[in-house]
Amino acid sequence: MAGILDLLSSDVGQTIIKGVSNETKQPENKTKSILTMAMPVLIEAMKRNANTPEGGECLMNAISTKHNGSILDNLDSFFEGGVNESDKLDGSKILGHILGNKTQSVEKALGSKAGLDAGTVDQILKVAAPVLLGMIGKQANQTKAKNPSDLTSILGGLLTNNSADKKQAFLTSILDANGDGSIMDDVAGMVLNRSNKGGIGGLLGSLFGKK
Repeated sequence: MAGILDLLSSDVGQTIIKGVSNETKQPENKTKSILTMAMPVLIEAMKRNANTPEGGECLMNAISTKHNGSILDNLDSFFEGGVNESDKLDGSKILGHILGNKTQSVEKALGSKAGLDAGTVDQILKVAAPVLLGMIGKQANQTKAKNPSDLTSILGGLLTNNSADKKQAFLTSILDANGDGSIMDDVAGMVLNRSNKGGIGGLLGSLFGKK
């Protein structure tokens, strides 16, 4: 299984970058920069969610239904004529529930590194978020993932199986709030500091549960 950075460098990844760039009217190089930094951050946060019983179950349900990977088979259709508002709303919800009250801080940090404002970064990420879940869903289908443990392995593989492992540098530079060289506690805080009841699992439940 390829890592997320290698996937972004593939033909499919280039299609995603070009599509998001056209949709948000941003240069491809800046769009690629944002996605290259942001995708590992989002996957790390989802991996933590998947490690909780409720969160893992809800994420499994999401990728077996709406986010089952079929979006990758129709990327041209997804981007052609503009991404519809329901998909953007879906992407916004994904970001909110993964990053919690750190969403704007993360977007500001990403924008600062790429030379974009936080609002533009938000536009890029909410278009890309449903595609990211589609990537995870496709991997889950290909590997016949049957439980949250399988899903955690997939997410871990997306983070580590990169030919040039830049993941830790990106995550540390963006999320190492306390400067200890580790982002694990900071990512945990990102989603645990929400006021919503139910912890991490509750966040994913509200996103992927009832529609």
